[in-house]
Amino acid sequence: QLQLVESGGGLVQPGGSLRLSCDTSGFNLAYYIISWFRQAPGKEREGVSCINSRGAKTNYADSVKGRFTISRDSAKNTVYLQMNNLKPEDTAVYYCAASQRTALYCSVPRTTNGYDYWGQGTQVTVSS
Repeated sequence: QLQLVESGGGLVQPGGSLRLSCDTSGFNLAYYIISWFRQAPGKEREGVSCINSRGAKTNYADSVKGRFTISRDSAKNTVYLQMNNLKPEDTAVYYCAASQRTALYCSVPRTTNGYDYWGQGTQVTVSS
């Protein structure tokens, strides 16, 4: 059974940090691009970051570039999103998702198309 489970969300003050985890099961990550999305109340789900199937190439939305870092621990089948210098506008439910593609690179997804597997989401709230 293919499953994604996010964890690590919570309430943090502006300027703080959180690390989200996406635990995968049933996946061979060598054949999947994993991306993080987020959805704020009243807004569409937007792509935040991606890591390619080799786990070597990453990409970020302009709004998080320089603050967020995506990484993968293949031995643990887990993908992480380290979020530093958090801002109130980062408040959202964060989802990890998998797209079955092998690629040398990945692009931050503009839509959810092609992502067939999703976690349940984890809430991140940035507030003083």
